[in-house]
Amino acid sequence: MEDISVAKIAANPKYQRLIKTRSTFGWLLTAIMMIVYYGYIAIIAFNKDLLAARMGDGVMTVGIPIGFGVIVFTILITGLYVRRANTEFDRLTAEVIEESYK
Repeated sequence: MEDISVAKIAANPKYQRLIKTRSTFGWLLTAIMMIVYYGYIAIIAFNKDLLAARMGDGVMTVGIPIGFGVIVFTILITGLYVRRANTEFDRLTAEVIEESYK
Protein backbone atom coordinates (compact mmCIF):
# COMPACT_ATOMS: atom_id res chain seq x y z
CA MET A 1 0.00 0.00 0.00
CA GLU A 2 2.78 2.43 0.89
CA ASP A 3 4.63 1.83 -2.40
CA ILE A 4 1.48 2.61 -4.36
CA SER A 5 1.07 5.92 -2.53
CA VAL A 6 4.69 6.92 -3.13
CA ALA A 7 4.43 6.08 -6.81
CA LYS A 8 1.12 7.91 -7.07
CA ILE A 9 2.57 11.02 -5.41
CA ALA A 10 5.73 10.93 -7.55
CA ALA A 11 3.62 10.72 -10.72
CA ASN A 12 1.44 13.68 -9.76
CA PRO A 13 2.15 16.73 -11.98
CA LYS A 14 1.57 19.07 -9.03
CA TYR A 15 4.25 17.21 -7.09
CA GLN A 16 6.66 17.56 -10.00
CA ARG A 17 5.89 21.30 -10.17
CA LEU A 18 6.35 21.62 -6.41
CA ILE A 19 9.75 19.93 -6.48
CA LYS A 20 10.95 21.96 -9.46
CA THR A 21 9.69 25.30 -8.15
CA ARG A 22 10.94 24.77 -4.61
CA SER A 23 14.37 23.60 -5.77
CA THR A 24 14.77 26.44 -8.25
CA PHE A 25 13.71 29.03 -5.69
CA GLY A 26 15.98 27.58 -3.01
CA TRP A 27 19.00 27.50 -5.31
CA LEU A 28 18.28 31.04 -6.52
CA LEU A 29 18.20 32.38 -2.97
CA THR A 30 21.33 30.40 -2.15
CA ALA A 31 23.18 31.88 -5.13
CA ILE A 32 22.08 35.40 -4.23
CA MET A 33 23.18 34.94 -0.62
CA MET A 34 26.54 33.54 -1.70
CA ILE A 35 27.11 36.52 -3.99
CA VAL A 36 26.24 38.98 -1.23
CA TYR A 37 28.29 37.23 1.46
CA TYR A 38 31.35 36.41 -0.63
CA GLY A 39 31.16 39.83 -2.27
CA TYR A 40 31.47 41.37 1.18
CA ILE A 41 34.36 39.06 2.03
CA ALA A 42 36.04 39.88 -1.31
CA ILE A 43 35.81 43.59 -0.55
CA ILE A 44 37.39 42.93 2.84
CA ALA A 45 40.17 40.93 1.19
CA PHE A 46 40.90 43.14 -1.81
CA ASN A 47 39.83 46.67 -0.87
CA LYS A 48 40.23 47.12 2.88
CA ASP A 49 40.52 50.90 2.49
CA LEU A 50 36.97 51.13 1.15
CA LEU A 51 35.45 49.49 4.22
CA ALA A 52 37.90 51.15 6.60
CA ALA A 53 36.86 54.65 5.50
CA ARG A 54 35.37 56.59 8.38
CA MET A 55 31.84 57.92 8.26
CA GLY A 56 31.90 61.48 9.50
CA ASP A 57 33.96 62.47 12.53
CA GLY A 58 33.11 59.41 14.63
CA VAL A 59 34.68 55.99 14.82
CA MET A 60 32.19 54.15 12.61
CA THR A 61 33.55 52.90 9.32
CA VAL A 62 31.71 52.11 6.10
CA GLY A 63 32.21 48.38 6.72
CA ILE A 64 30.00 48.30 9.81
CA PRO A 65 26.70 49.28 8.14
CA ILE A 66 27.53 47.15 5.11
CA GLY A 67 28.19 44.14 7.37
CA PHE A 68 24.97 44.87 9.23
CA GLY A 69 23.23 45.06 5.85
CA VAL A 70 24.49 41.56 4.98
CA ILE A 71 22.96 40.24 8.20
CA VAL A 72 19.65 42.03 7.57
CA PHE A 73 19.64 40.77 3.97
CA THR A 74 20.03 37.20 5.26
CA ILE A 75 17.05 37.63 7.56
CA LEU A 76 14.96 39.13 4.75
CA ILE A 77 15.59 36.35 2.24
CA THR A 78 14.94 33.77 4.95
CA GLY A 79 11.60 35.47 5.61
CA LEU A 80 10.90 35.51 1.88
CA TYR A 81 11.51 31.77 1.64
CA VAL A 82 9.40 31.02 4.73
CA ARG A 83 6.53 33.16 3.43
CA ARG A 84 6.53 31.42 0.07
CA ALA A 85 6.89 28.00 1.71
CA ASN A 86 3.97 28.68 4.04
CA THR A 87 1.70 29.81 1.22
CA GLU A 88 2.47 28.34 -2.19
CA PHE A 89 4.53 25.29 -1.24
CA ASP A 90 2.28 24.19 1.62
CA ARG A 91 -0.81 24.64 -0.57
CA LEU A 92 0.70 22.49 -3.32
CA THR A 93 1.76 19.87 -0.77
CA ALA A 94 -1.78 19.69 0.64
CA GLU A 95 -3.22 19.35 -2.86
CA VAL A 96 -0.81 16.53 -3.72
CA ILE A 97 -1.63 14.67 -0.50
CA GLU A 98 -5.37 15.14 -1.04
CA GLU A 99 -5.17 13.86 -4.61
CA SER A 100 -3.04 10.87 -3.64
CA TYR A 101 -5.77 9.58 -1.29
CA LYS A 102 -8.44 9.60 -4.01
